[in-house]
Amino acid sequence: MRDFILNIETATKSCSVSLFNGEQLVGFKEHISKEFSHSEMLTGYIEDLLKDSDILFSQLVAIAVSMGPGSFTGLRIGVATAKGLCYALKIPLISVSTLQAMAFGVAKIFKADLYCPMIDARRMEVYSAFYDIKNKLIREIRADVVDPTSYDKLLSVPIVFFGDGAEKLKNVIVHNNARFLDDVHPSAKNLGVLAYKKFIKNDFENIAYFEPYYLKDFVSNKKD
Repeated sequence: MRDFILNIETATKSCSVSLFNGEQLVGFKEHISKEFSHSEMLTGYIEDLLKDSDILFSQLVAIAVSMGPGSFTGLRIGVATAKGLCYALKIPLISVSTLQAMAFGVAKIFKADLYCPMIDARRMEVYSAFYDIKNKLIREIRADVVDPTSYDKLLSVPIVFFGDGAEKLKNVIVHNNARFLDDVHPSAKNLGVLAYKKFIKNDFENIAYFEPYYLKDFVSNKKD
């Protein structure tokens, strides 16, 4: 099988790219920096990754990109790069939820009933969603303003919280069923399998009209 898919992750301070052949990781490059230097690094990372993997651009069958939510600038850079490559190579564009991919990655290394990836928004606000062990969406993506009781109903079962949004909430969400993982960032390594599943279903985006999922204008004060 030669289904090479390039995956791009720029939704947060992590700039990473990965190359998958089907569901198998071929190569990976990543840099995490508060400087958000994605525009300077992304193209070079892609070129280096393909060169190191001995794969030509013409061998790619699709480009996958992390669609958000996340940083406006980071998402714009990643999506614009993915679109440009798809146009030039005449191959399809695949989008993957940033939060879903984070949950997929953590579920491989940590057992819990629910997984809550969190991306820092501002102050006590986070972009979050809840997934089960099979990566099924249990609660939709929201912009949550978090207080100590925000997730009490969901915390009837063990939940693992992770991502840079979770790091600032360790002293806010205090519950016997709440667990926190440190140093979890969106990564292109976790896009590949999800992207390939979409590829075999021909679940592609319209390259001309696709936009990232910014979620920047929506703030929810609902409590679960």
